[in-house]
Amino acid sequence: MERQIPRFVTVFILLALSGFIILVCNITSLEKLSGQVISTFYQIQNSIHSAFKSPGSLWPLELNHTYCAHFGQEPSAEEANEERYLLSSIAWPGPLVQGLPVELSSDPSKSYFVIQGPAEQQIGGQLVVNVHVQNFLGLPKKHGGDFIIARLHSPELGAGVVGQVQDHHDGNYTVLFPLLWVGVAWVEITMVHPTEAVVVLKRLQEEQPNRVFFKSLFRSGFLSETTVCNLCLPLNQQPLCNYTDPETGEPWYCYKPKILGCDKRINHYKGGYKKNLITEYEAQFFQSDVNIKVPIHASGMDNVTVLPAGKGLAKLKNNYKTAGFYFHNIWRPLHGAVLQQFNDSSNITQCLRGKIMYMLGDSTVRQWFEYLTASVPELKEFNFHSPKNVGPFMAVDSKNNILVSYRCHGPPIRFTSVHSSELHYVANEIDRIKGGPDTVILMSVWSHFSTFPIEVYIRRLRHIRKAVVRLLNREPTTLVMIRTANLQKLDPESSLFNSDWFSLQIDSVLRAMFRGLNVQLLDAWEMTLAHHQPHLLHPPPAIIKNMIDMILSHICPVGKKRRS
Repeated sequence: MERQIPRFVTVFILLALSGFIILVCNITSLEKLSGQVISTFYQIQNSIHSAFKSPGSLWPLELNHTYCAHFGQEPSAEEANEERYLLSSIAWPGPLVQGLPVELSSDPSKSYFVIQGPAEQQIGGQLVVNVHVQNFLGLPKKHGGDFIIARLHSPELGAGVVGQVQDHHDGNYTVLFPLLWVGVAWVEITMVHPTEAVVVLKRLQEEQPNRVFFKSLFRSGFLSETTVCNLCLPLNQQPLCNYTDPETGEPWYCYKPKILGCDKRINHYKGGYKKNLITEYEAQFFQSDVNIKVPIHASGMDNVTVLPAGKGLAKLKNNYKTAGFYFHNIWRPLHGAVLQQFNDSSNITQCLRGKIMYMLGDSTVRQWFEYLTASVPELKEFNFHSPKNVGPFMAVDSKNNILVSYRCHGPPIRFTSVHSSELHYVANEIDRIKGGPDTVILMSVWSHFSTFPIEVYIRRLRHIRKAVVRLLNREPTTLVMIRTANLQKLDPESSLFNSDWFSLQIDSVLRAMFRGLNVQLLDAWEMTLAHHQPHLLHPPPAIIKNMIDMILSHICPVGKKRRS
C-alpha cells in the first residue's frame, strides 16, 4: 500500500512556493538593489515564467539551413519551379575571367554611343542607338553585363521616355527608343555599374545578407536589454528568439537576451550598416564620377529631330514596351487608364468620395499619404502619437466619407523604432480587408529587401500574391495597385546596400509574379528614369503628383460617373 503525503505537508509546500513567487516579484520592483542581485532574481523569475508560458517564444530551429533564403517554410514543388524560373529570368551575364586589373574593366568615359539612321526621323517610329563599351585602355570589351540605363528627352518640352537596353554579351548594346513627340530629342546613356561591379554586388547579395543589421529592445520593469535581429542569424553562436509569423511563415529572429525572455521584446529598429564589406581591389569598381552612374557620350550626333508623321506612316501604336512618357512634365501612360489631372483638392475629394484607401508598405507609399493629407485640407489626420516616419497613420474626411490610412510592412524594415505590436505583414493586413468597389489598396514593398538574396523577396511576394488572390476572389471589384521600384542616388557606400541593380532585380521579379492578375502596376521605375529630376529614393513632388494623378485616374476612370 502506497504511503500518502499528509495533507498539512501539501498545504505547506503550496504556501512556501506562493510566498517564494511573491517574494521574487516584490524583489524585482526594488530599484535600489545591486545589479548582480537583480540579475539573479530575474533569472529565477524567467525560469518560473518559462515553466508556465505558452510555447512559441522560443520555437525550435532546424539546423540544416546554411543561408538566409532557406529560413522559413519550404516551398512547394510548384513554388520551387516558379522560383527557378524567376531566378533564371533575372540571371545576369558576367566576365569570363575575374580578378583582372581595373584597367581592363568598363570605362564609361572611353565608351561611346552611335545613333543609327538620319538626323531627322518621324514620330511613331523607333530610334536605334548602338552603345560600344571600352575599358580604361580604350580597348573594346569582349563581354556584356554592364548595367546601362537610357532615356530620350527634350528639356524645352518637358518630355522624356525610357529606352529599352539589349545586351549582346560582347561589349555592345542596342537601345531602342519610341519616338513619341515632335521636336529635338536628346539621347542620354548612363552606365550605372560596370559588369565588374555587378559581380561584387552579386557576391554581397548571397554572402552578406546581414550587412544591414537590426536590433530590438527587450524590457521588463526597470531592466532592459538590446540584441541583434535579422532574417537569418548564425545558429551556433547563442540561443535565438524565433518571431516567425504564424500566419505567413515569414521568418524573423533575434538573439535571445541573456536575462529577459523572448516575450519581453518592445520594439524593432535599424541597427546600422556593416563596414569593410569589399576589398581594396573591388572598391576600384565603385568610384563616384568614375564608374558609378557616369554618362556615356556620343561619337557623332547625340540628338535627332522628330518630324510629324508622313502620309504613309501609321499613327502611334499601342504596342510599345514602355509604360509611358512625359510631355510638358505630365506623365502620359501608353497602356491602361487615361491619365487625368487632379489639380485642386475639390477634384481629389470628388474622386475619393465614399472610398476607403489602404496604403501598405515602405516609405515610398507613405509619400502618397503625405501628399494627399497636405493637398486636401478636408482630410483630417488622427493623432495616434505615431513616430513621424513610421506610422500607422489615418486621415478622415467625415463629410465626404473618405478614409485614408498607412501602415508599414513587417520586417525587414529599416525604420527608426517601430513598436513590436506594429510589425504587421502586408499579406495579413490584406486578409483582414473586406474589399469591394469602394476599397482601394496601394502597396509598395521593395526597398528594404535590397540586401537579401532574391529568394527572400520572392517568398514575401508569394505570400502577398496569395492574399491578393483571396481578396479578389471574395471581392473582385477591389482596386489593387502595386508600386514598382525606382532608381535612387548612389555613391560608393550606398551602392553596396541600395544599388539600382538590386532594385532592378526586385522590380523584374515583382512584375513577373503579378503578371496576369487583376492588379494595376504603377511604374515608378520608368516614371523616375524618364523624368529630368535627379534620382532619389523618395522621388520629388513633381513625380509624386504624377503618381497620384495615375492612382486617381484608376479610381475614377474617364466615363465613370462620380458621386455628387
